[in-house]
Amino acid sequence: MDITVHSTFLPHTDPEESLAFYRDVLGFEVRLDVGYGGMRWITVGPADRSATSIVLYPPGADPGITDDERRTITEMMAKGTYALVQLATHDLEGTFKRLQAGDAEVVQEPADQPYGVRDCAVRDPAGNLIRIQQLP
Repeated sequence: MDITVHSTFLPHTDPEESLAFYRDVLGFEVRLDVGYGGMRWITVGPADRSATSIVLYPPGADPGITDDERRTITEMMAKGTYALVQLATHDLEGTFKRLQAGDAEVVQEPADQPYGVRDCAVRDPAGNLIRIQQLP
């Protein structure tokens, strides 16, 4: 079987803030920016990895969720417990400095983990947890 990860979805609370974070701070390219019904879906990804994308989406867009579920999602996003993505880089220290300069909310500075990796963690403007691991 030849299966790859094409895209993953992270909710946003403000498309402009999310766009600025992923494009300007992380350096991702914008691949698609679609609006519909007052909502925006923004697809971003690393410029050198066109096969993998993150779709930043409005969490209330699904017509199948209830108002209670929408409130729960909003509360979890605010606490940073709703969604996460794990990224990797060859320059963890440099990437972390760029995130700090971009005013990312730091959750954990670069550290060696007991499970064998070195990583750091920040939150994006919507509260999503982003862990970034050092590549060998």
